[in-house]
Amino acid sequence: MAAAELSRVRKSVLPKPGDTWSSIARRELPAMEEATAVSSLQSWNLHVFMRAVGAAGGVRGDNPILPSDVIFIEPPQAKA
Repeated sequence: MAAAELSRVRKSVLPKPGDTWSSIARRELPAMEEATAVSSLQSWNLHVFMRAVGAAGGVRGDNPILPSDVIFIEPPQAKA
């Protein structure tokens, strides 16, 4: 594939151990108010946000974010 055919890739991160929506929002979107940043992250990452949470008292508790998840930190790009 020629370089001219490559598309831009959305910015993403892998979560750090114990990350929550709030901790990722504070670290990756510091210019946004935290509640707005969390809401944005959740809407850009429905593949994680809509996942069933772990059992109460379990390893994951009520946090659906896994260390292997790809978390997008910007919205999808519109096609030009």
